[in-house]
Amino acid sequence: MDQNTNTKKNLGLYIHIPFCVKKCDYCDFLSAPATEKMQESYIQTLLTEIRSYKGLTGDYMVPTIFFGGGTPSAIHPSHIASVMEAINDTFSIDWSSLEATIEVNPGNVNLEKLETYKKAGFNRLSFGLQSVNNNELKLLGRIHSYEQFADNYSLARSVGFHNINIDLMSALPGQTIPSWENTLRTVIALEPEHISAYSLIIEEGTPFFERYGEGALYQKELPDEETDRLMYHRTKEILQESGYYRYEISNYAKKGYECKHNISYWNGTDYLGLGLGSASLFYNERFRNIPDLKQYINLCQQNKDSDMLPMILRTEIREQSLENQMEEFMYLGLRLIDGVDCNEFQQRFHRNIHEVYKDVIPALVSKQLLKIEGNRIALTEYGIDISNYVLSHFLLS
Repeated sequence: MDQNTNTKKNLGLYIHIPFCVKKCDYCDFLSAPATEKMQESYIQTLLTEIRSYKGLTGDYMVPTIFFGGGTPSAIHPSHIASVMEAINDTFSIDWSSLEATIEVNPGNVNLEKLETYKKAGFNRLSFGLQSVNNNELKLLGRIHSYEQFADNYSLARSVGFHNINIDLMSALPGQTIPSWENTLRTVIALEPEHISAYSLIIEEGTPFFERYGEGALYQKELPDEETDRLMYHRTKEILQESGYYRYEISNYAKKGYECKHNISYWNGTDYLGLGLGSASLFYNERFRNIPDLKQYINLCQQNKDSDMLPMILRTEIREQSLENQMEEFMYLGLRLIDGVDCNEFQQRFHRNIHEVYKDVIPALVSKQLLKIEGNRIALTEYGIDISNYVLSHFLLS
């Protein structure tokens, strides 16, 4: 470990693997199937991008790494190991306390991959299960069954993964409260350390939008708003009864197993996105890597020896103004159940939170959407129910 660790700022790393076996019908992420040749070309390009940061992050220590996608488990595990090796050669990492997460699909993970991930330094898995009901999985366009998930979950435990998240999705077409409760109770019985439970969002440009979007023929199959809310409340009740506490709007964990990487986003910690289309907050700038795969590969190849490569790949660059920083402190921090610390707001921005939001905070408190407890401001249960509405009030521009 670097002897100057204590003087360095934290930097989360997000690694984007934009490939999957089959794009799910609800997914609007930057991902698609690809040939092995294209995957190989992408990984070599990604390694070039990672190494281009050598010497540019000396002020930082990396406490969390997150491989997402797409589906990282869709590619050969040796590629994943190579990327982790390049990260270790490029960034300052305290491996003794590192949280390193990789997302896996139950339909394409196996013993070889799990053992490779463990050896490469991963200590946290995130399984994209979504449902224990095979009919619901088929409806979503998932490539796996619940039985495949259960087998691979057991393999992960046998390999030595003691920190596992399971992603679940509610408000699916045709889903009922009893079927959702069955999914929750079945997953709880497996005793994962963390559960992420999200409501389905119908995104434009997806097969689901054509099928269930506004005005679509089958829209009526979606649970109504009241049923969606009931599912959300039952999620909290059932998980809390079983030892999982909600620490963020859609995330539940056993004590000590909160996702450090995601918390760093909500707390405004700097992070660097590496790979196609990935987003960053770095040295007070927000930016995104270019989203076109061929352009990303070509630019890296053409500029692989240039010190300017990290800048060449960036688009949507926006320097963070004081207003931007205060906005994000509020609408990201309020996603956490504990809310935001008024003293920390003062220390970061040298402004009093009650003066900056002198009209907003009292109005939302009076509507029982916010609560003030000591030096903290947080969403109420009602505020969580309509969080998007509440958080929109903290935009200053």
